[in-house]
Amino acid sequence: MSSSSLIFVGYRALGFVSNSVPLAIRYEPKKREHYVVTSVGRAFHTYNVSKLGLVSISNLQDDEITNLTVDGYLVFAASGKTIRAFLHSKEVIYTYDGHQEDVALLLPFGKHLISIDEGSNFKLWDIKTQEIYMELTFNTEYFEVTAIVHPCTYMNKVLLGSQKGYLQLWNVKTGKLLHTFSGWGSAITALEQAPAIDVVAIGQSSGDIHIHNIKFDETLMKFTQEWGPVTALSFRTDGHPILASGSTIGHIALWNLEEKRLACQMRDAHKTTIAGMKCLPSEPLMVTSAGDNSLKVWIFDLPDGGARVLRHREGHSAPPNKIRFHGNNGEAVLSAGQDSVLRSFSTVHDSLNKSLGRASMNKSISKKQGLKLDEYMMPPITDFASEVTRESDWDNVIACHRGLTVTTTWSYQRSTMGKYKLLPERFKNSEHGVGAVALVVTMTSCGNFCLIGYSSGHVEKFNMQSGLHREGYGTPKAHSAAVRGVAVDSLNQVTVSAGGEGKVKIWRFRAKNLLDTIKLAAGVSSVNLHRESSMLAVALDDFSIAVVDIDTRRVVRTFTGHSSRITDMSFSPDGRWLVTASMDASLRTWDLPSGNLIDCFLLDAACISLCMSPSGEFLATAHVDDLGVYLWSNCTLYSLVSLRPLPADFKPTYMELPSIFQARGEENEEREMVSDEIVVYKSPTQLADELVTLSLLPESRWKNLTNLDLIKRRNKPKEPPKVLKSAPFFLPTVGTLEGFKFVTDTESTNVKKTSSSVNLHKLRQLSPFSMSLKMAAESSSYEEVLGKLKLMGPSAIDVEIRCLSPEGGGSMDLMVNFLHFIKYILEKNKDFELAQAYLSLFLNIHGDFIASDSMLRVEIDKIAQPQSAAWTSLQKAFHETMCLISYLKNATV
Repeated sequence: MSSSSLIFVGYRALGFVSNSVPLAIRYEPKKREHYVVTSVGRAFHTYNVSKLGLVSISNLQDDEITNLTVDGYLVFAASGKTIRAFLHSKEVIYTYDGHQEDVALLLPFGKHLISIDEGSNFKLWDIKTQEIYMELTFNTEYFEVTAIVHPCTYMNKVLLGSQKGYLQLWNVKTGKLLHTFSGWGSAITALEQAPAIDVVAIGQSSGDIHIHNIKFDETLMKFTQEWGPVTALSFRTDGHPILASGSTIGHIALWNLEEKRLACQMRDAHKTTIAGMKCLPSEPLMVTSAGDNSLKVWIFDLPDGGARVLRHREGHSAPPNKIRFHGNNGEAVLSAGQDSVLRSFSTVHDSLNKSLGRASMNKSISKKQGLKLDEYMMPPITDFASEVTRESDWDNVIACHRGLTVTTTWSYQRSTMGKYKLLPERFKNSEHGVGAVALVVTMTSCGNFCLIGYSSGHVEKFNMQSGLHREGYGTPKAHSAAVRGVAVDSLNQVTVSAGGEGKVKIWRFRAKNLLDTIKLAAGVSSVNLHRESSMLAVALDDFSIAVVDIDTRRVVRTFTGHSSRITDMSFSPDGRWLVTASMDASLRTWDLPSGNLIDCFLLDAACISLCMSPSGEFLATAHVDDLGVYLWSNCTLYSLVSLRPLPADFKPTYMELPSIFQARGEENEEREMVSDEIVVYKSPTQLADELVTLSLLPESRWKNLTNLDLIKRRNKPKEPPKVLKSAPFFLPTVGTLEGFKFVTDTESTNVKKTSSSVNLHKLRQLSPFSMSLKMAAESSSYEEVLGKLKLMGPSAIDVEIRCLSPEGGGSMDLMVNFLHFIKYILEKNKDFELAQAYLSLFLNIHGDFIASDSMLRVEIDKIAQPQSAAWTSLQKAFHETMCLISYLKNATV
């Protein structure tokens, strides 16, 4: 059995920016550019601070990255118990193994690297030799290391903070404890070197911040952060005495060190804990990251000394609910997340990603109150639909929200929430609206109308331009149960609705009258319409899929195999495949023409939404409790894949989700081994002996053989070549293609000798083609002769056929052998057009000579029989085909 999918292979993941691992900043002197490094699971990203452009993506690691740090040349990443050093932020050049527990802290220390694991085991590594220079082990009951910093100008010394609030100063060269600071009774969560020598900032879990002089063991000042533990500290070094501190609720406080007071607050800087925060040296910029999957660059230019967002990169802060490709080129993926934000991810470049905003009942008030205090925030989007036809004229996205009757419109081009909130008149002041929730939506291909299905069984139509309610389907409603799916064909002729009672109803789009009702075996959970083929995939509550042809209005296929609720479905662009996902963590591909399962594999996390791109190049998936959107490449577009129906006892195996960087692994190697077993079909040179087969030569090699004289006359120069000016009489010359050249005395003598004597033996020598023709007559195998003619151009073929006659240096036997060669080709029914062209040229050149020789006339009569038989069969086939075409063009149905 195959160990992976034959159709899909992991390509990359979209929407990942950062996580809860603190960021790292490095400076590149040659480029005069700062770079920020953030962790995204098993890999890390490198962005330039100037534009926040993604510069590089590291190779995949075995485990999740737990800590990052940088020095002047390398990036160090700790994953599990292993530390790796990356060159150019991508290639691993050093590996450090030796910890028995997961690494928690890293610190570059000149030519060495300090690492501390969760068991407070301290190791000092030589970076190049990868050897341990020194080891220390701390008793976690008394001193559990939680923070580390290297004080400036303190050679070979590091300052360690502990869980109980103590500080210790160590000499790492001698391995001696120099001093123990009494501490302040709560865990130390952050240590940061101040611009002033001997001074460090100490952040604690109690929210206290101490500015401490370690030389005199004296606290210079103390601040208290009321938002809980201090998660990050950073000093401004651009001339302003400001200390920034991060909190667990996403707020940032700016402390004035000269006035010893709170200077400013940056509330809701992030939605979750501030994981990393760094002020750039000598610049009014600060970079922050958090577990809300965002990276922001702030600039300090506000009147109160605060900062505003200068640049940012964001992804979903909560897992997406539904994803769909937007547009016809498959370059944008719309994603609705549980954070109530609608985002667009580009499959081309991350710089094209954008956010359409967060759903809100009142956008203007939401902006004033902030994200966290927004009482007008709407619930997450559960279903949406988009069209590109009229996106420049009005809103082109319709979305319904969890637990709400109201649906919202969005504009993809303006990247904002629209101005309409759609609600039918019957729901405003009627008992029908009590408890009714919008469940499904769709848009017409023209972009003018949208249809909304409700839990009450109603299906309503709205105009996208005006936001007005047009009409509803059914009297008084379309279904007796909740509507699980609505769809409209490409010409706005037919509307299809599916209800939880197990009925699929087909309506006239404009007249709203019911055309037909299809009763299914179980209740409907979702539908998906392929407009080009009019095939409607219906997922049922019994975990089966029914495919309904809305033209013939009957069920044409039924697929079974899933063991849990079907979450989403998607057709391939040509309508041949149906890809389905289920909560059983399987992803299956069904072949509609044959009705068979052709591909199946399992995933670590169940897929909750999927969609194939309009070009068929990618399959996009979203998964349970996962922030990313994953792209799978369709292998059938660029390689030969033999797809056969899977047996009934097929056991699917697990595939890993695509990563930010897709590395070559064992799984890909196994896929290649499977592909190597496929035998590539090669068409034979001739399918059957009775069939006339043509050669693969271009027409220019044989079609103009009989018109060479005409071509030469047309290409004849209009003016004769100009005579070059004669050289002085005393300089010997010799003629060349370009005119003449000067020669030496020796060359002049040789020219005179060769010009006075002519080698008549060379004029009578046969050409290689004539020699091959003579030898082929003895063995009766003319394949070599045919091969030589195929390699020649029209002029060379003309010369060779002219030289066959006695007058051209050939003989009567050569002419007879050539006619035997033509007869051989005609009897084999191969290279038919070449035989006709060669024979036509032979007769044009030697027609008079053949008429005067009885032996050649007899050979010509022998050729006439296979020639006539071949043309008779071809003419019969031509006549039958022309009659059929004429009938199909003129027949009335």
